[in-house]
Amino acid sequence: MTATETKEERQDGGRGLFAAPARLARWLGSVMPKGLFVRSLIIIIAPIVILQSVVAYVFMERHWQLVTRRLSSAVSADIAALIDIYDSYPRPRDAEDLARIAVERLGLDIEFMPGTELPPPGPKPFFSILDEVLSDEIRRQVGRPFWIDTVGRSNVIEIRIRLDDVVMRIFARRSLAYASNSHIFLIWMLGTSFVLVTIAILFQLNQIRPILRLADAAEAFGKGREVDFRPRGAREVRRAGGAFLEMKRRIERAMDQRTTMLNGVSHDLRTILTRFRLSLALMADDPDIEDLRKDVDEMERMLEAYLAFARGDAGEQAELTDIRPVLDNLRLDYARQGRDIEISVSGDMAVTVRLFAFQRLLGNLVANAVRYGERVSVTASRIPRWLTIAVDDDGPGIPHELREEAFKAFVRLDAARNVDDGGTGLGLAIARDIARSHGGDVILSDSPMGGLRATIRLPV
Repeated sequence: MTATETKEERQDGGRGLFAAPARLARWLGSVMPKGLFVRSLIIIIAPIVILQSVVAYVFMERHWQLVTRRLSSAVSADIAALIDIYDSYPRPRDAEDLARIAVERLGLDIEFMPGTELPPPGPKPFFSILDEVLSDEIRRQVGRPFWIDTVGRSNVIEIRIRLDDVVMRIFARRSLAYASNSHIFLIWMLGTSFVLVTIAILFQLNQIRPILRLADAAEAFGKGREVDFRPRGAREVRRAGGAFLEMKRRIERAMDQRTTMLNGVSHDLRTILTRFRLSLALMADDPDIEDLRKDVDEMERMLEAYLAFARGDAGEQAELTDIRPVLDNLRLDYARQGRDIEISVSGDMAVTVRLFAFQRLLGNLVANAVRYGERVSVTASRIPRWLTIAVDDDGPGIPHELREEAFKAFVRLDAARNVDDGGTGLGLAIARDIARSHGGDVILSDSPMGGLRATIRLPV
């Protein structure tokens, strides 16, 4: 048991060890952008940003600080040398000569102020390499009480050092002790990076655009729309575009062959049915003959349903259509048959569809609702990317577990509601096939009226 527990503990520990990285990966996957363009830009820009950050850090912490320390050390050494000379020759005339030599040879403006004290320490700058480094160098090389001001005047540094009987004031240019032009390096680095990133974005847009065209063409072809596409871009994108066009030609060729075959079968079968009709018409009226006529009518109706399902909506081009007239005509057709259908429309009803196929889709759903319900309602609305049409009735409905089964071809539901009573069981199958050929779908759900709701979703 101990070995078993130890093994289970190791397994739990292993799962715990990999759980945190897995959660981190899932979190990164949720926050990372999903578009190819943005992801490719991150792949390009992230290394540039990291490289520049490392270079800037190394430059600031190593080169810039080193140069500033060396410059400050040189200024401190000059000041220490002047103090040593002053201590060796403390005569007023020599002090004047010392000030002249400091200005002419060292670029330092010095002044000796007898009878004065050092000012109180002023506020230190929040971030200044110069103040820190210069103070350290003066403290190390001069070793006397001092006061320093690196904030007051932007281009001049003031240093005061207390000697035995005087205070020595030194004015030095900031550039003598500080690498003041280092920001030029950063400006050049950021400027060139901006130019490079701009060029990368333009080139990336040029590479992404053919992929977007290919995606739009595939989406349009999936919705049954006319596709005008030519492969462009990189070799791999052209290859994918060529494969898409070849697939498109094969699908269209297969559809044409199927349509041609079905037309031939339809012609042959209709010829035989016509012969049956003529033979029955020449026979005397008889109850058996009447039954045969009904069987022939039923065979012809079933044949039309099978061919409609197999043929689909091949050959019809999709066009931008306002479906309000379609709904109005549907309502008028059923009004002439004595059935009232409630129609409710809101928003823009323009959508790209194959008109006759869409009429067949809507007609099948409304026919089912009229057959099994007393009240029928059709509600059409539009959201930003979808057009939805809900067909509601107050009939017996279809159990939830059988709704997907109802969309299968030739399936007839006996327990609840037959989708095509006395027919072929193709009504909902044809409806969903047409909706999906437009890039949409048909979904069954519970109706607020108590029966079944069939919802058509089409992309706009």
